[in-house]
Amino acid sequence: MRVLAIDASLRNTGVAILEANSGRPRCIYFGTIHNAGSMRPSACLVAIRDRLAELIRLHEPDCCALESVIYVQSYKTAIVLGAARGAAILAAAENGLPVFEYSPRRIKQSTVGRGSAGKNQVAFMVRALLGLTETPDADAADALAIALTHLRAHETVARGFPGSTQI
Repeated sequence: MRVLAIDASLRNTGVAILEANSGRPRCIYFGTIHNAGSMRPSACLVAIRDRLAELIRLHEPDCCALESVIYVQSYKTAIVLGAARGAAILAAAENGLPVFEYSPRRIKQSTVGRGSAGKNQVAFMVRALLGLTETPDADAADALAIALTHLRAHETVARGFPGSTQI
């Protein structure tokens, strides 16, 4: 199974592609889609969708995994995050990928062992778990953690346990 995982944000969208057949998951790709602060929000959304579509065509993932909607204090932030998440879901849906979501707490619990883990702990653990030679930036690390969570959820479903939420 090959999973595309996305940590959606308007300016810095984390992306990871992991593959697991048996044993340790293998990192195919990770990075961050950077959109300049000078770009209009609508242009950022197009850039996110286009880059994700390009990665989907290049790496041919079987599915897509995202972080579920999070609580934010500012309605403006919620709208911007929702729009970026929508662009990511659109890219996956346009390319026929099923989309799954996981809560931030579950992602941290699955990756670090604590649902309240910090970003540095997540980055450290994904590097260790995947045997990466470099520590990914926070956005890419979050995407890698989402991918690991999905692969683990897929394993538990195969064993008859409840897994993820498909959207």
